[in-house]
Amino acid sequence: MSLRKKSPPEDLSNLRHRSNNANVEVNAGQTDMVPLPPYPKKAVSSSLDSIRILPRAPGVSSSEGEEVELSLLSEEERASAGLDGDVQTHAYAARTTAMSSRDRKAMTLLIILYLIQGVPLGLALGSVPFILREHLSYSQLGVFALSNYPYSLKLLWSPIVDSTFLPSIGRRKSWIIPMQLVIGFLMLYIAANVERLMENPADNVNELTFVFTALVFFSATQDIAVDGWALTLLSQENLSYASTCQTIGLNTGFFASFTVFLALNSEAFAEKWGIPRLMLSTYLRFCSLLCFGVTLWLTFFEKEGKESLDGSEMTVTTVYKTIWNICKLRHVQALMIMHFFAKIGFQANEAVTSLKMIEKGLGREDLAIVVLIDFPFQILGGWLAAKWSSGDRPLRPWIWAFWPRLAFALLSTLIVYWFPKSPLSYGFFIYLVIHTVLQGLSSTIQFVGISAFHTRISDPLIGGTYMTLLNTFTNLGGTWPKYFVLKGVDFFSEAYCEVKDAKSDLLVKAAECVSERGKERCSDINGECITERDGYYYVSGICMTFGVLFLVLYIIPTARKLQALPVYKWRISPE
Repeated sequence: MSLRKKSPPEDLSNLRHRSNNANVEVNAGQTDMVPLPPYPKKAVSSSLDSIRILPRAPGVSSSEGEEVELSLLSEEERASAGLDGDVQTHAYAARTTAMSSRDRKAMTLLIILYLIQGVPLGLALGSVPFILREHLSYSQLGVFALSNYPYSLKLLWSPIVDSTFLPSIGRRKSWIIPMQLVIGFLMLYIAANVERLMENPADNVNELTFVFTALVFFSATQDIAVDGWALTLLSQENLSYASTCQTIGLNTGFFASFTVFLALNSEAFAEKWGIPRLMLSTYLRFCSLLCFGVTLWLTFFEKEGKESLDGSEMTVTTVYKTIWNICKLRHVQALMIMHFFAKIGFQANEAVTSLKMIEKGLGREDLAIVVLIDFPFQILGGWLAAKWSSGDRPLRPWIWAFWPRLAFALLSTLIVYWFPKSPLSYGFFIYLVIHTVLQGLSSTIQFVGISAFHTRISDPLIGGTYMTLLNTFTNLGGTWPKYFVLKGVDFFSEAYCEVKDAKSDLLVKAAECVSERGKERCSDINGECITERDGYYYVSGICMTFGVLFLVLYIIPTARKLQALPVYKWRISPE
């Protein structure tokens, strides 16, 4: 994501106001215009909630084309120039023109680049935690969850990516090419060592966390450059397709690494359909070859157009100063506090419930099918929420969707508590699908609602920086509690090893049976782990209680106040 990009003014009146100072000469039958300096483009912003990873809508960038230059004229100026129609007619005509072969090629490239980025995310956020659950405690899974952080903290280094490059290679390719090479080699390293790392993951959890954190970091860095390149790869009239490319590519890569891989990696699935089981090492090698192939194509067959860089663009230092000035606004601070704690209420549900269901007997291939069915409904929910979020109260769906999300968190906890024994009936499986779909819809409504509010309040002169800052705190609100939730499950759990004395009918309680080492010791002495208290229910109760109280006492009154503020209150004075 390109932070140096700034979006153009939001409405036509601002454009016309600026045009009064434009150097425009109108002659009979001819219009000669001295073009204004182009407005910087607005960056595409990223959010982890889409993985639920969902698309970010890019702003409309400036163009040196005739239509945009003419839109800078006032009504009187346009009338004197003999121009008929209005700006909206021009814009509509541009949108309805057939897509050029150049744009179709650019869209294909963007989809492939986003797909490469989605593969590591699907592994780190999806498949690998489910595989490790069979070998790690929840506390150790909490350590592995730290690998998600780089994607939430891209703001810290995105100005550097946007401003530092080799002109001979290209502004974006200078970062995309090395990042993809590193991603490919990291995948080969993990594939070569996966048996050692997975044979005893409890002893290798730190190394696993490090390599997957690095994988997500380099993928996040590649994302910054790809988001910036999308603004110049596509023509002005088709720029809105950037988010479409991201949706297709990112989600395809994510679901290939999560849903598809999880099913093909299942022994039961492979045996049922008579196909060989797909191992993690094989999948990683295939993905690394794909990564290297795309990188070679990008290096030798794809040229990057030159971007005009002038003094009007923000420097790295200016971007960081801007971020600090935004953070000093009191209502921005209130919004950050709201984001930082808003997702705690359903964190136990999102971080632990699926793992608990697998622990209770839900097959990984069944979970993959549920997630796959849920995906199209998320897209539908996003479209409906976008219509609901329009108007003067974009936070309305975001606030209302808290209640069903908290209700589904409670219902999920009850499902785990009364989870039926295998084999699962078709009726229960259909109920689980419906529950997951409705829960996903409420999450999607919230994401679209808050994104609409962020788009509304972001200063158009520094749109990329503003949006990225707000999305950073949104992402962190769903990332930082995960570690403590997973640690809390083990902290509140009580389990012991029950050993039956072979010489008598006495039952002996041995050491604890919560950690993986405790379970291994219990197994070594032919014991059985008996859970007296499952910490999941305690953590889930704490999270939901906090979520309801924080929603009623802080989120609802604060959100209504912030929503009522005029837009100019969110602006900062340019330096």
